[in-house]
Amino acid sequence: MHLLIPAAGMGRRMGSDGLRPGGGYRNKLLLTLLGQPLLAWTLEAAEAATCIHWIGIMGQPVDFPEFKDILATVNLSKPVELIVGGDTRQQSVYNGLQALPSDAEQVLIHDGARCLVTPELFERCAQALQEYQGLIAAIPVKDTIKVVDEDGLILDTPERKQLWAAQTPQGFDVKLLKDCHEQGRQQGWEVTDDAALFEKCGLSVHIVMGEETNLKVTTPVDLSVAEFILKARHNHL
Repeated sequence: MHLLIPAAGMGRRMGSDGLRPGGGYRNKLLLTLLGQPLLAWTLEAAEAATCIHWIGIMGQPVDFPEFKDILATVNLSKPVELIVGGDTRQQSVYNGLQALPSDAEQVLIHDGARCLVTPELFERCAQALQEYQGLIAAIPVKDTIKVVDEDGLILDTPERKQLWAAQTPQGFDVKLLKDCHEQGRQQGWEVTDDAALFEKCGLSVHIVMGEETNLKVTTPVDLSVAEFILKARHNHL
């Protein structure tokens, strides 16, 4: 199984925590969590997942020296390729797909900022990909969701049992996903995840049960919650 990790995100919502010493925003995956960068935690989970045999990391070249330092520290046994990302996640994944080895038939795509992913979730998604052409990890929504207009007025309250919060990994047949990305470029579609491209192309995407702890680290609060979760995990070991 091949894994692509979009890792080009800037830490704008991290406030001062996400700023580079010389000014400007730094890649949030370089922020540390219990002494090691977020990206390192993601890579450790990928290393522990026996289903994954190749890893591609899409990022900006300015971050590649630090990515290489992380790779040297994590000491992966699997081949890793650094791939120049795009201005958007969609462009980064497109670049990643082009860089896949020619024999790649299936791919998992996992956001580097979801650094609490477990090897078990990678395995579960890889296993489901033997049955489905497209899938995403997701969890049922607990909150009541409101659809509102630009004035803040509620337009609708969708039935909660039909709502799921999308996570990653997301998994796809490589050829089909490449075709969807090409169609997206031709049609000018802008989407926030690959499942949406698959859906726009009329292809079905299945749900694989995700993990409550598989949160996306975006804000300082997320960083604190992630630290709490990791400490709790290590206390159980």
